[in-house]
Amino acid sequence: MIRRKRPVAGACALLAALTAGLAFPAGAAAGEPTGQSAPKVNLLLDVSGSMRAKDIDGQSRMAAAKQAFNEVLDATPEEVELGIRTLGANYPGDDRKEGCKDTAQLYPVGPLNRTEAKTAVATLAPTGWTPIGPALLKAADDLDGGDGSKRIVLISDGEDTCAPLDPCEVAREIAARGIGLTIDTLGLVPNAKLSRQLSCIAEATGGTYTSVEHQDELTDRVNELVDRAAEPVVTPVATEGAGSCAKAPVLESGLFTDREEFGQQRWYRVELPAGQELRASVSVAADRAVRPDYGVLLRAVTVHGREIVRGEATGNGRTDVLSTGLRYPKPERDDDGAKPAAEVVCLAVTNSFSADAGVKTTPGLPLELTVDVVDGPGGSSDVASFGLGRGWWLLGTLILTGFVAGLLWGWLSRWRFAVWRTN
Repeated sequence: MIRRKRPVAGACALLAALTAGLAFPAGAAAGEPTGQSAPKVNLLLDVSGSMRAKDIDGQSRMAAAKQAFNEVLDATPEEVELGIRTLGANYPGDDRKEGCKDTAQLYPVGPLNRTEAKTAVATLAPTGWTPIGPALLKAADDLDGGDGSKRIVLISDGEDTCAPLDPCEVAREIAARGIGLTIDTLGLVPNAKLSRQLSCIAEATGGTYTSVEHQDELTDRVNELVDRAAEPVVTPVATEGAGSCAKAPVLESGLFTDREEFGQQRWYRVELPAGQELRASVSVAADRAVRPDYGVLLRAVTVHGREIVRGEATGNGRTDVLSTGLRYPKPERDDDGAKPAAEVVCLAVTNSFSADAGVKTTPGLPLELTVDVVDGPGGSSDVASFGLGRGWWLLGTLILTGFVAGLLWGWLSRWRFAVWRTN
């Protein structure tokens, strides 16, 4: 079961997009799948001494992980370049400094030779420390380069033993590189402290955390994540919002990325023809430690400063909103103009993030903006009488059914009364 206290940045964007009813056209000008580089996955496996524990379906954690890896290697799609990195697999001593360097690439990221990869995994034996932070840095370097999807799948049964190098901060540093790398984490022990650490790592890069207690759960989840890497990648187009609507860049339908500093407001413009509907969503990733009293606000404003509509998350009482979306339909023109008039809509993105002293405020927080212009609602099927929408048909059916039922009940009651009087 995936356990998440709050949505991560990537997940938040999807939820906001669904809320706003977004649908990308086939010929979008921005944010199209590139398909230029093969998707890459780096499986990062904890081989520390604690993996000897026999608490997964009667076998050791290491044996369960090996079995899962063998099944995953058999099912890996041909187009995925896969690698395997270990942490804690080689140094058996007590020197913490040496133990925290113990990470190695067991199988290089590239076209998969299943026999070689399985042979490499078979040689593993639980050995040393748990240097999650250093291993994540190395695993990210293994995936550097190319514009295809990049994913690290971390499997661990214990917390990092190499503080003060905090794995959470390492994940945020990786996210700040802007290389589009996602880290998914799987915990083999239902431990609250481990869960918090692995969740934090995943959230920093828009990944997921999963707690697994059975070998088949581990296999299924890793398979799912590897398959996900093979899905088409939508690459955001970098843009730079302005400090006012008048200077804002004009965006077409697509997926865009920007950075926004703490408490800053960024402006973007969209041309909306008559009879069309603007659907927009925004998400801001908390790629560093921030205070819990934050929120994200998205507004649609006219060029004259009049607010048209606010994001769907506004006014619901939450103070930890990471993403939000809005819709704005522009009615058809009443005249017979040959060309529909277009309205310039200004999108304002504001955040109320704040951080404690010592937390870096630059560069700004990663911001992802989705814009889509589609055909607006029109006709009796979409615009409803008395504001009831398509519920008008249900109401009419209920009224007719009630009327017929009343007539039948009245006739039946009268007939029974007549029979009673006759008898």
